[in-house]
Amino acid sequence: MPYFTLPDLGEGLQEAEVVEWQIREGDTVNVDDPLLSVETAKAIVDIPAPQDGTIATLFVQPGDIVHVGEPLLAFEGDESSGSQTVVGNLESREGDDNRDDFVVGAVTDGQPGVAATPAIRALARHLGVNLDRIKGSGPAGSITLDDVQQHASLKQSHGDSTPLRGVARTMAKTMASAGAQVVPVSLFDQVSVAHWPDGTDITLRLIRAIVSGCQAEPQVNAWFNGEQLSRRIVDRVDLGIAVDTPDGLFVPVLRDVANRDDADLRDGLNRLRRDVEARKIPAKELQGATLSLSNFGTLAGRFATPVVVPPQVAIVGAGKRFTQPGFRNGEVFEDVQMPLSLTFDHRALNGGQAARFLGAVLASLSE
Repeated sequence: MPYFTLPDLGEGLQEAEVVEWQIREGDTVNVDDPLLSVETAKAIVDIPAPQDGTIATLFVQPGDIVHVGEPLLAFEGDESSGSQTVVGNLESREGDDNRDDFVVGAVTDGQPGVAATPAIRALARHLGVNLDRIKGSGPAGSITLDDVQQHASLKQSHGDSTPLRGVARTMAKTMASAGAQVVPVSLFDQVSVAHWPDGTDITLRLIRAIVSGCQAEPQVNAWFNGEQLSRRIVDRVDLGIAVDTPDGLFVPVLRDVANRDDADLRDGLNRLRRDVEARKIPAKELQGATLSLSNFGTLAGRFATPVVVPPQVAIVGAGKRFTQPGFRNGEVFEDVQMPLSLTFDHRALNGGQAARFLGAVLASLSE
């Protein structure tokens, strides 16, 4: 159905207060029939109908403040016919010499959280649009007629959007915060693992290699305070292990990995995974990592730029192994390569420190 919006009232006036309606929903009007009266800083103005038609919906009530371009009413008809602001002669009932002191801004009707006028709220209700899901493009972030119509069009064409919940919502907020703080740099390399025997526990090999990297470059196992520009090197390696589940991504922490034997580490990994999948893992087991590992290669992908989550300063990514020709003693053989990624916060580490850490990781994996 076409919308009729508050027209330009002239003299720089940008808003008006609804005084009274001369029609009701369901009434049939002809062009130039009086629709409503509004009061501006200059006068009370009668606004006539821009077309013949039947009134479907009134969006404002007496006492509401309406800005130029905001909807007053809807005529019955095709939605695609858009909005109209062309009217007949605007007749002033009375005038005065008051200055135009109106300031156009984000006007609300007293409801918290969303800057929208009563007319915009009424239009949103009419179209089934949730204003909480709209970022306003008007002054001071206020929601405009175009904002509501664009959202309604998207909803009609593609369905309504679904708010993120639970783990997905937490991850989105964490990633946004990390992206706003960290200055990320990534290094990429690969190492031959063709010599690994069948049944090698790849995750344990990666953990051991990360410990070697931390021993070669302790500054990587650290926490960084971006506000104070201070770094705390941590003696104990508490490794965050990214775990993919149907409910989302969890990063439980495997404690003191440098001082535990393989059997204990494997038991710890299995326990963390069981607890995560059962959603019974305590919150404290998801906190306090000094460094993280994302073994995304178990799914797909060779190289990546994993996100560093403060206060950590680095994260290691292990990609999907692949084969390529190798050369040994002048002979060609089928080599197996593991791709590795290291993303680090350049505020806390320089390129030399990161490269030395990655070099030690590669050396450990190649043994």
